[in-house]
Formats: sequence, structure tokens, C-alpha cells
Amino acid sequence: MTDDIAMLTAEALLAAYRAGEISPVDATQAALTRIERFNGRVNAFNLVDAEGALAAAAESTERWRLGVPRGRLDGCPVSIKDLLLTEGWPTLRGSKAIDRQQSWDEDAPAVARLREHGAVLLGKTTSPEFGWKGVTDSPLEGITRNPWNPETTPGGSSGGASAAVAAGMGPLALGTDGGGSVRIPAGFTGIYGLKPSFGRIPAYPLSPFGTVSHIGPMTRSVGDAALLLTVLAEPDPRDAYGLPYDGADYQQGLDDGVKGLRVAFSPSLGGHTVDPEIAALVAKAAWAFADLGAEVELAEPDLSGSDEVFRCLWYAGAANLMRRFDAEAQAQMDPGFQEIAAEGARYSLLDYLAAVGRREELTVETNLFHKDYDILITPSLPLAAFEAGLEVPPGSGMERWPDWTPFSYPFNLTQQPAASLPCGLTSTGLPIGLQIVGPRYADALVLRASRAFEAAFPWQFPDLETSLAG
Repeated sequence: MTDDIAMLTAEALLAAYRAGEISPVDATQAALTRIERFNGRVNAFNLVDAEGALAAAAESTERWRLGVPRGRLDGCPVSIKDLLLTEGWPTLRGSKAIDRQQSWDEDAPAVARLREHGAVLLGKTTSPEFGWKGVTDSPLEGITRNPWNPETTPGGSSGGASAAVAAGMGPLALGTDGGGSVRIPAGFTGIYGLKPSFGRIPAYPLSPFGTVSHIGPMTRSVGDAALLLTVLAEPDPRDAYGLPYDGADYQQGLDDGVKGLRVAFSPSLGGHTVDPEIAALVAKAAWAFADLGAEVELAEPDLSGSDEVFRCLWYAGAANLMRRFDAEAQAQMDPGFQEIAAEGARYSLLDYLAAVGRREELTVETNLFHKDYDILITPSLPLAAFEAGLEVPPGSGMERWPDWTPFSYPFNLTQQPAASLPCGLTSTGLPIGLQIVGPRYADALVLRASRAFEAAFPWQFPDLETSLAG
């Protein structure tokens, strides 16, 4: 029964609380039991506050008993990626260079919204150092593993968050996405991950990687993501780039379908190589939108040069971050992070400004593209999860993680909403992700299209106990 509760969505939990069938204490204990049993296997959490979570769940249970639940998430267990400030808990960002002994007395906006809506905070999930790469391991926290096959990576940088959700360690997680860091692990672990439009979810402090970085929900269902986004999008004056708050309820209109939508399908987004097995399943999923009433055709925006642009902005951000630390602290950092920071320091101001200019051109290109197409569909990733603890697939000849994530980082540059949802399994039993991209600010449309696919092809999320038990 505990495992059954652990695999319920947040929407199902809330319905059960309302009906008096289970309590927030039941749901929280179920999540904590899964963490106790399986976190040693996957290393999804670096901090678990069982006492605090159960106390919050007891308070929530009493509110439900009295018929006065708080907000939209009262009693729902949720995890926080360890890049987001959380009052009372250290935010170490996967780095030995961060001093644990300091006052942790502030919540990031997203965390504050969770508390205001009664969510139960379970703990902090793992990240590579400062969230710099598309897999999850760090000198501080070791290697995080994929619940589907712990020999493989869950992706990153929100790998701890995705592993937690996939393994039933809470139905909701907060992730961040600077170049795919919500969508990459969602694709590798078979969950739903949404990178909203930039500024939709207030951020503070701003990521050291600047305006390519977003905060996003990671869940086992589209409905849960819509619920969580509705909460997280509430305004906060600490965000210098926040969008004007429009009060949207992203659960409204979620089931309106895709009939009449103009859908562009790009199998390779400019000629990138995709594993044939993945390409076939993604194509089948993309063309299925025609059966759902959409008009589907092959088309793609011109995103040429986005790799060089992203590299410049990302590596320069790493170099700027590195300047905050002395030589002793720098020497303790992930060697890969040290390497990209050193490369970033070699870019000139004119190089950086040229990258900013090309980024603006890419954004205009996609704006114009979406005059003709409502959504764009691509693979989330060109390959399945590979060996844990490596930045790139072994024997691939690739140098850095952006080499195998060409479908994700362009849409950080253009600040569009983009989601990854599961669309099948490889012959070796690993999840495959389908990416749905919308015009800037059309977050509701991306959720609606995601829900249409999910409803037509429901993902039977397995209990991964066999793989987790080793």
C-alpha cells in the first residue's frame, strides 16, 4: 500500500485528501520510505529532512480534517534541486567550495511559493557542480544514477530531481534548466519536464549562467506540471526579469486538444544524428498528432550557429562564477568545470557581444517560424541514457555535454517554453523523450499539446523496484 501511494500523482493525492481516503502524513511517509529504501542506490537526495517533512504533513493533515487546506499543494511532497535557496537547509550547489557554515535564512521565490501553498518539503536533490553539465555527478556528492538502470546516468543537471520523481520519492520536484537541465533528465528517466518561458517562474538569485537559465516543474504527469506551474508562476519582486503576472491557471484548458494546430516536426533539427531506434519512435509519436486532429508537416527553424553561441555564453558564465573563489577553492572543483571556465575566460568582450547578437537573431528566427507553426516537435535527445559518471558517451569522440544535447540548448537561447515527455522505450528498456516547443509565452499551449499526447498514449509508469533493488 505504501508503494501504491508513493506512485500517485499530486492531483491524485489531493483528490484522496479531499475524499478522506489517505492523509498527507500517509503520502509523506510513503515518499520517505522510498527514499530510505532506494536513495542509496541512485543518490537522488543529498539532504532529507524526514522530521521536518512529517511535522509539515501532520499540520497539513489537520488542515484537511478541518476542511481548510492551504493553497493548491497542501500536503503534496516535493523536492528542491540543490541550486535553489531553501531556508534552514544549506544550498551547496554540488560544490566543496561553498561554505556550509553560514546562515541559510532565505527561500528562493519558487521555494517560497511552495511553502505558501502548503507543500511538504522533503529535502534537496543532487546537481553537478553549479549545474554546469548535462549529467549529474560532483566532487561533493558523487554519482547520481538512473532508476531504470543504475549503471546509466539520469542526465542533468536536474538528475537528482528526475531520479527522485521516477523512483517514487515524491510526485513533484523543482528543477532548473540552463541548456536542457530539466528536459535532458526527464527524457532519460521517462518523466515529464517543462522549461517554461524565461521569466515565467521568478528566479532569485539569478543563475551565474545568466538569462539562459530557467526554473521548471518535474513530475510524472502533465496535469501535475500544470498544477505546479500555476503555483510557481506567482510573482516575486526579487526577479529582475520576471514576466508580468497574468494570474493564469494552467490547469484550465488543459484538455482542449490539438485539433487544428499547425505542427512542425523536425527529426534532426538541422541535420543532427539521432539513434535510429529513437528516431523511429519519435517520428511515430510526432505523426500521431495528425490522428489527434493537428496538421503535421516537416519543417524547422534555422538554428545554425546556436552551438557556438551557447558555448560562448555558458563558458563565459562559468569563468565569471569562478572569479568568486580563491585558488584553493578552485582546485577542489570538478575538472571539467575548471576547463570550461578557463576557456570562457579566453573569450573577448567582442566575442561575447557577437554571441549576444546571434542569440537575438535566433530568437527572431523562431518568432517568425511560429507565425506559421503553433508548435515544433523534435526528439528530446538523440541517444538513450549512457554510462553514469561520464560527461559524454564512451567511445563517442565527443568532447563536452552540449555535443549530445543539440535539441535542448537552442531553446534556452530563444527563451521558449519546451517540454520533454516519454514516448516509448528502447530495446534495452530505457525511456525515450519527445520534445514539444512552443512560441515564447505560450506555456499553456505546450502543456495542452503534451496533455493531448499523454491522453492518447498514456504512459504506464512502472514501479522500478526491481532495477532499484539491484
